[in-house]
Amino acid sequence: MRSPSKIAIVTGAGSGIGRRTSLALLHEGYSVVLAGRRVETLETTAQEASAGSRALVVRTDVTDIASVRALFAKTQETFGRLDLLFNNAGIGTPPVPLEDLTYQQWKQVVDTNLTGTFLCTQEAFRIMKDQQPRGGRIINNGSVSAQVPRVYSAPYTATKHAITGLTRSTSLDGRQYDIACGQIDIGNAATERTDRMEAGVPQAHGSVAVEPRMDTDDVARAVVYMASLPLDANVQFMTVMATKMPYIGRG
Repeated sequence: MRSPSKIAIVTGAGSGIGRRTSLALLHEGYSVVLAGRRVETLETTAQEASAGSRALVVRTDVTDIASVRALFAKTQETFGRLDLLFNNAGIGTPPVPLEDLTYQQWKQVVDTNLTGTFLCTQEAFRIMKDQQPRGGRIINNGSVSAQVPRVYSAPYTATKHAITGLTRSTSLDGRQYDIACGQIDIGNAATERTDRMEAGVPQAHGSVAVEPRMDTDDVARAVVYMASLPLDANVQFMTVMATKMPYIGRG
């Protein structure tokens, strides 16, 4: 499975799923461009990997088109090509009633989760379609919320539904360029964002319940598997979730 010549970009690489996936890809021999807003957390990821020149830190705001273009230009300048983009950067909002959300909260989620993914995908296409060997793979971080939402999650859920549509369109539009695109929908990975589940989170019928979580490294291994396939094979959609989370059977 090792691919010493392959180049990957991971957005949101400074923590959580992005960090663990970056480390897993580096372990498999990839050179990985670590993209995110906070340089200090990206550098922590790079230091944990001990991968030397195979880990490149690039401060990136995926909501800023100039920042995104600079990320891909730096990748091409440094490594000469791009084989894998993991669109992982994403945010949510506090769990408050829909009518209490501000316009700015809505916009921040849409700009990060949806527009940021589109901008990165667009730049990846521009590199992958013209490089030799041609093509590459794009993996979008969806969510089980793309299928079944939580209460008080309208902006996050709306963007993850949209990511599913973007994944399908990207997969279709990329065919002629040997660009494969798939989506991983993740449920209850153990990150800082899901720490609150250990104290209990609101359920659909109004109660509060503790929810099981799974090791983030299991998610990273799933992404590495998706990335390991030849370009004539593709995992279109994969769901990876904590086995006992209240997802199957909701409602």
